Amino acid sequence: MANTFTQLTIHIIIAVKRRENLLIKSVRPQIFRYITGIISKKNHKLLAINGVADHVHILVGLSPAMALSDLVRDIKNNSTNFINKQRLVPGKFQWQLGYGAFSYSRSQRSRIISYIENQEQHHRKRTFREEYVAILKKFQVDYDEKYIFEFYDDINA
Repeated sequence: MANTFTQLTIHIIIAVKRRENLLIKSVRPQIFRYITGIISKKNHKLLAINGVADHVHILVGLSPAMALSDLVRDIKNNSTNFINKQRLVPGKFQWQLGYGAFSYSRSQRSRIISYIENQEQHHRKRTFREEYVAILKKFQVDYDEKYIFEFYDDINA
């Protein structure tokens, strides 16, 4: 895209269907490498990727040539196929419907990269629900509880 200049830093959050703890520590590096390849092949720049057993955080420098929703769709579809084909988790793997996406300025990159890199330590103090709702509130996103990620206590209700 000649004469198109952008700086779009997007924090993407995706969760495992039913928030099952399927992304065990030993398979995460392989899955994260695969997702990194998807992002790179779509001409975006991966800035950080990490997660825990039930969700993943991705920070990407988004190319304006592709819609964010198309990128997330490709990440979820292709990584699901990869995880299932490689049998990296027991049973059939799926991501939950939907995702979170939040924009950051360049000056905020190092802070959000550190946040993503330290997910395991972060989740010793805060649940995914607490984390996600806090992000929604921080970004002043109007939401209905029934439309945010399915959480364990939702399943058991």
